[in-house]
Amino acid sequence: MIKQKFILISPVDALVRCNQQVSVNNIQGSSNTTQNVSANQLEDEKRLKGRAHFSGSTAIVEGEPFTATLWAGAEGFHLTVNGRHETSFAYRERLEPWSVAEVKVSGDLELLSILANGLPVSEDVDMASVELLKAPPVPKKRIFLLVGVFSTGNNFKRRMALRRTWMQYESVRSGEVAVRFFTGLHKNEQVNMELWREAQLYGDIQFMPFVDYYTLITLKTVAICMFGTKIMPAKYIMKTDDDAFVRIDEVISSLKKANPHGLLYGLMSFQSSPHRDKDSKWFISPKEWPLETYPPWAHGPGYIISRDVAKFVVQGHQERTLQLFRLEDVAMGIWIQRYKDSGQQVNYANDERFYNEGCDSDYILAHYQSPRLMMCLWEKLQKESQAVCCE
Repeated sequence: MIKQKFILISPVDALVRCNQQVSVNNIQGSSNTTQNVSANQLEDEKRLKGRAHFSGSTAIVEGEPFTATLWAGAEGFHLTVNGRHETSFAYRERLEPWSVAEVKVSGDLELLSILANGLPVSEDVDMASVELLKAPPVPKKRIFLLVGVFSTGNNFKRRMALRRTWMQYESVRSGEVAVRFFTGLHKNEQVNMELWREAQLYGDIQFMPFVDYYTLITLKTVAICMFGTKIMPAKYIMKTDDDAFVRIDEVISSLKKANPHGLLYGLMSFQSSPHRDKDSKWFISPKEWPLETYPPWAHGPGYIISRDVAKFVVQGHQERTLQLFRLEDVAMGIWIQRYKDSGQQVNYANDERFYNEGCDSDYILAHYQSPRLMMCLWEKLQKESQAVCCE
């Protein structure tokens, strides 16, 4: 007698989630016709002498090569083995196929070769939606705010999350605010080619002429200042990261109340000291900074400067008088202190709603947000009109 187990779960893309699993609990009688499938399976077991990990009708047999294909449908992922459908998995809630950045193969397998082709991205599904993600035309007049986002070549899913969330604010789509990713080159030529195609498609990536390293990010800060004063003139310039969620509407509202001259706006740090521990990521030697404290500075996940400050930075860079301190947020504080020392008025605006280590209610900026959390935060803002964290 053959017992068959069926899993009654709704199908995915009209495909069953699991194949019928056949197990032999008890065999009665001697008729070959009544035992045909099971007998064949038992013969396989004997032939492989225990080598086969035998689970019903699966096509995977230990010691035998097989070809597996994982593909994405409208509702979930599907797995075929040797051309036959084996199982399906519905997408996790809020998961979009384009956000899948890697596939992990684990277990007692010897991987002979792997090919990735036709990976799902949003533009394959709906070209009309791509137009909504492209950078809008640049207005001929001075814009209100330029947002420069630090990113790296292999952070495609982060950039896509930003394009689908806070870069969809009306002020961004209308051209009042412009958002650009400042990205260095990658050591892998293929990554650079993909990044170039992405830049051509979306029109929002500015390339830096060096390979991305943490010690060079201060050059990106200078580039943002140059871009916001010479290429796309803006009244205010913001620096942020590609894992930060920014409430552009609240940023604009706050800036309209701020002093437009000598401004440094964000989560301020006053009287902080250099890290002297050599094991620290932020280690600074006495040679690099001999003083006991830094000038006031704003935390790097997000801060805003006024146009006059940006022009001072660009001028210092052109005259080779700018100190390229390797902690870019502290570097901006050092530059603004020198701007102040030159006789200019400086205004420090501290706002604790810039969260540099996560998220909290009533945030203006939330740092360390994954693409999934970005989508969740945006959805809450759209449905509830409240700045509520997702985790």
